[in-house]
Amino acid sequence: MQFHLEADELKLVANLLLEQDSPQYSEILTMVMAHDLRFDSGQLELIAQILAAKKTALKEEIAKAANEAQKTKLDMQLALLNRALEKVNEACVMF
Repeated sequence: MQFHLEADELKLVANLLLEQDSPQYSEILTMVMAHDLRFDSGQLELIAQILAAKKTALKEEIAKAANEAQKTKLDMQLALLNRALEKVNEACVMF
C-alpha cells in the first residue's frame, strides 16, 4: 500500500504542523511541503497524534458553535480531518 493524501489533506497536515511549537516537526513539515510522504513509523505516529488532538478540539468547537453557519464550517473541517486521520492510521497499521 502506498500512502497518499489529497491536496486538501496535505494542506491541513501542513497547517497543523505549522501550529506546533517544536523543532521535532520541522522535518515532517519539510516533507509534507515537498509532497514527500515517505514517513517512518515514528513520523506517522506524530502526525496521527496531532490530527487526533485537533479532532478533539474541533468537536469541542462544534459543541460551542454560536450559529449554524459556523457549525457547518467546522463540520466540514472535521470531515476533512477524519479523512486524513483515517489514512494516517491505516498507514500506521501497515508498518
